[in-house]
Amino acid sequence: MSTTPTAGRPRDPEVDRRIAHAALDLFADTGWAGFAMETVARRAGVGKASLYLRWSGKEALLTDAVTLRLARVADVDTGTLHGDLVELAAQMLDIYAGDTGRAALRLSLEAASIPGVAEHYEDMRRSQTAAARAIVRRGVARGELGRDVSVTLLLDTLIGGAMMHALTTPPERRGELARDTAGHARRLVDFLLGAVATPVIR
Repeated sequence: MSTTPTAGRPRDPEVDRRIAHAALDLFADTGWAGFAMETVARRAGVGKASLYLRWSGKEALLTDAVTLRLARVADVDTGTLHGDLVELAAQMLDIYAGDTGRAALRLSLEAASIPGVAEHYEDMRRSQTAAARAIVRRGVARGELGRDVSVTLLLDTLIGGAMMHALTTPPERRGELARDTAGHARRLVDFLLGAVATPVIR
């Protein structure tokens, strides 16, 4: 039996993950202005040539690092508005309170000005918005929210509250928050729904 030879060695997923980790950490530390292939290679413990065998440039590298390491907000359907919003808030806290939090914040500030990354980040943002709005609309359809409730204001309050809590938590307490994002998410949702919701079935 014969096989068709392939050019070069197969890529090592572990090396790819290590490079993605180094790339996102460097971006978090320095922003786009300080992001360089050589520095990523040094942080990842690989040769610069290894990066150029995988990526055409730093835009492609950062895009892949974001895809691999930065969690996306996903639609969830637990059966209740309360449960869905807790999951949504917990996902936001996981992103901004976890080890990718600084990179996520940098992206929110700089992504629009980075060629290639801007389009990818905008796709992520649209996906996040669609998932969040779907959650609230299901709550309205089930009668858990009045139809006069502003979907935009509710989500701005919830997501903004989750982000600000993650970003303003003192460094010595960030580990505690990262271990209990669901707990804070539940408290945040309880407070918010207490102000705007009709009685919620739990």
